[in-house]
Amino acid sequence: MATEIQLPALSPTMKEGKLLKWLKKEGDRVSTGDAIAEVETDKSNLEVEAYDDGVLLKILVPEGEVAQVGAPIAYLGQKGEMVEVPPPAPKQAVAPSPLPVAKPAATAVLPAAVPRAVPPPPPPALRAGAPAQVVQLHREEVAPEGGRLRASPLAKRMAQQAGVDLGAVQGSGPQGRIVKRDVEAAMGEPAPARRSLPAARAEPEVLALSSMRKVIAQRMAEVKPGVPHFYLSVDVDMEAVLALREEAKAAEVKVSVNDFIVKAAALALHKVPKVNVSLQADRVLQFHTADVGIAVAIEDGLITPVIRDADLKSLGAIGAEARELAERARRKALKPEEYTGGSVTVSNLGMYGVDAFIAVINPPQACILAVGAVADRVVARDGHPAVRKTMSVTFSGDHRVVDGALGALYLQEVKALLEHPVRLLL
Repeated sequence: MATEIQLPALSPTMKEGKLLKWLKKEGDRVSTGDAIAEVETDKSNLEVEAYDDGVLLKILVPEGEVAQVGAPIAYLGQKGEMVEVPPPAPKQAVAPSPLPVAKPAATAVLPAAVPRAVPPPPPPALRAGAPAQVVQLHREEVAPEGGRLRASPLAKRMAQQAGVDLGAVQGSGPQGRIVKRDVEAAMGEPAPARRSLPAARAEPEVLALSSMRKVIAQRMAEVKPGVPHFYLSVDVDMEAVLALREEAKAAEVKVSVNDFIVKAAALALHKVPKVNVSLQADRVLQFHTADVGIAVAIEDGLITPVIRDADLKSLGAIGAEARELAERARRKALKPEEYTGGSVTVSNLGMYGVDAFIAVINPPQACILAVGAVADRVVARDGHPAVRKTMSVTFSGDHRVVDGALGALYLQEVKALLEHPVRLLL
């Protein structure tokens, strides 16, 4: 008897999956454990395996389509066996909602996702800082398409006296009207070619949300209002870290500034273990391992692969693992166990030139570190101003299980480790 192959939950947060590719075609024989399809989940691309031997009789979900977890995607059975596929439930046609149109007597209320029309810029007399002057607009100056040029009377008179061809002048006034300054500019340099406006403005393109972006949107809507965040920030002197990194580079050991931060974040958990917790339902889990997530930006959003036991690994080992995880994250080739769990996450935007920011906690973790750029800043040293390589770090904590004093102690320990990085080597 033919059996359904249902879409399994390939990740803890997966609710649906997109069939990227069928690795077997109808009529192919499959064995238990064979990969039969590749599915895009909310985090990565994973393979669906067969749980029985048989022949792939019928594919129900074609490539490119989305299926819900638990829904049948194919039938498996014996060669020549007939499959009766129940007809899909009829879908009620839904006409696309037209954009609201403003009525003369009422103000149209636009939904948040629909861009509002941008009013034309005010005339020079109404702009901030512009000298007050009276600008008289004549009805005959606003020509319909294919009609007369848009130009103020003064601009027309100046152009006629100076022999300037208004057809070659680009107007900078309201709605592209040629004004005095445009004619003055044309009198002092060769006339620029007149740009023609497009016949029609391009309409916005509707893009489908990827599986990952859907989950990110859902989680952010749940986490930010649902988890009471608090934030603490410190500036860290990074001169010693940069010097140690140069020594590692000379010894042909490839490490990044972020690798030092990951190691410091892990070791600090031993000094302040009460931040190494997770609130789950009505209980608190106290972790005794130091697993650090690293936020990796990929095409569809953000994913946080986890470096397990980062406190026990060398800087070189952390760097190699971080690069390998990030590379596979961008290919969507991570396994669920490689991006779930963790004690704390490090989110570093310093490479983008960001000085400081605050990050949203990655549940079920209770804290996250937001790291800014290492930059020259003037600081006080022995009572005198000095320029030092400094980095801003902001701690976001879940106030339900971590108090401000605990967060401050943890952040203080991270700072101490980075300012004396030889402790990261012991």
